[in-house]
Amino acid sequence: MKIMVYSVERSSQRNGMIDEFLKMISRFAKIEDISLFNAKIAAAQSKGAEAAQKSYTQSFEPYLRNYTLAMDKNGEELDSTEFSKIFEEDADIRFFIGGAYGFEKPFLKRTKRVISLSRLTYAHKIAKLVLFEQIYRGLCIKNNHPYHKE
Repeated sequence: MKIMVYSVERSSQRNGMIDEFLKMISRFAKIEDISLFNAKIAAAQSKGAEAAQKSYTQSFEPYLRNYTLAMDKNGEELDSTEFSKIFEEDADIRFFIGGAYGFEKPFLKRTKRVISLSRLTYAHKIAKLVLFEQIYRGLCIKNNHPYHKE
């Protein structure tokens, strides 16, 4: 299984907890954490929401293949067991975390699913940490590992 997580965030020192989850997830699947922030996105964000969202779509578009999921606060809310079923859908799964202005509606329609981590708004680093923890938890549920307890 291959899992890719694409996000729009400025490169900075990585969160050690994210690195820990990446290491734990790698027991079950190949995982990559890819930030697509670039000068074009930075310039678009300074122009406002519409320009920023368009730049996110353009950056993510080349990666819209296989089983794609957009993370959006207005998406479907799942519990951890329901989330774990995502890993039964395909062997190549791609998660997308939008930038500060979220996603364009046409982009969301092109993904297989739109999922919410919470109705709360998180900073990118926190959203990614929550997503990686849920990916690990979901893979543990799928593989009958004792990490998840109900």
